[in-house]
Amino acid sequence: MQVSFIGLGVMGGPMAGHLAKNGHKVCGYNRTAARAERWAQTYKAQGVTTAKTPADASQGAQIVMVCVGDDDDVRKVVYGADGSPQAPAADGILAQLAQGAILIDHTTASASLAKELDAVCKARKIDFIDAPVSGGQSGAENGVLTVMAGGTPQVFARTQEVVASYAKSYALLGPVGAGQLTKMVNQICIAGVVQGLSEAIHFGQKAGLDIDKVLAIIAGGAAQSWQMENRGKTMARDEFDFGFAVDWMRKDLRIILTQARQTGASLPMTAAVDQFYAAIQARGGGRWDTSSLIRLLNKTP
Repeated sequence: MQVSFIGLGVMGGPMAGHLAKNGHKVCGYNRTAARAERWAQTYKAQGVTTAKTPADASQGAQIVMVCVGDDDDVRKVVYGADGSPQAPAADGILAQLAQGAILIDHTTASASLAKELDAVCKARKIDFIDAPVSGGQSGAENGVLTVMAGGTPQVFARTQEVVASYAKSYALLGPVGAGQLTKMVNQICIAGVVQGLSEAIHFGQKAGLDIDKVLAIIAGGAAQSWQMENRGKTMARDEFDFGFAVDWMRKDLRIILTQARQTGASLPMTAAVDQFYAAIQARGGGRWDTSSLIRLLNKTP
C-alpha cells in the first residue's frame, strides 16, 4: 500500500519505519528537514522517500498518518501552514489527498479537533480516524504500541492490517473522537500512578529501605504497574533524561482538563498533578521524563 507519514519524531519515525519494513511504500515528511533526512538514511534499504511539504508527501497515498505535537500542529499539516478548514492551502495534506483515501491522526489531540477533521474530510469524500497511541518511544521502536481509535467500523477495518505494522493492540472504541477520549482516560491513569509511585519511593527511601528490593517484591502483587516496572529504579536513582517529556504531559493534561470542564467531570487529582508538573517545568525540567515528579518530594534542584 502507498502511505505517507507526517511527523518523523521519536514516535513517528519508528512507526513509519515499521510500515516500510512490512512492505508498504512509504513517503515521509518532517518540518525539520534534517530529521527527515536521518530517517530516510535509516530506512534506505526499505526504499522510503521524503517530501518537502505534507501535500507532496500525500500525493497518491491511500492512507496518510499524522503524528505531530498538538492541535495547531495537526491543523498546519492538514490544512497547510496558511490554510483553514474552509480554505486549505496548497502545502497541506488536503491539497493532494484523493477521494476514498484515509487520514489517520495518531497525535494526542482534542476530541473537538477530531470531529472538526472528520467533518472537513467528509466534505471531500475522505475517510478519517482519530487514533492516538500509548507505549512511548520504546513501544514505537519495537512496534508494540497500543492504538485507540474513533471512527466507523468500515474505515477501521480498512486500516487494521496497516496499523498492525507498529501496534500490538488496535481497537475501535466508538465514533470519531472516542480514540482521543480514551487516550485522555489513559493519561489520567498515568498521572495518578506516577504521583503514587513517587510518594511510595520517597517514603521508602526516607524509611531506609532498599528500594530495588522493595520494588522487586511488590511488583509481583497488586501494586504492579508499567510505571513501576519501567521507571521505579530510575526514579530511585534520580535519572530522568529519557522517555515521555513533562512538556508533552502538560499538553495532554491541558486537553483533559478542558474536556472535563466541558463535560462536568471532576478531576481533582489530575488537576493537582498538572500543577506538580508545572513546578517541574519551573525548575527547567520540561524535557525530563514524567517520572521526575519525585524530585518535588525529594527537594532535588
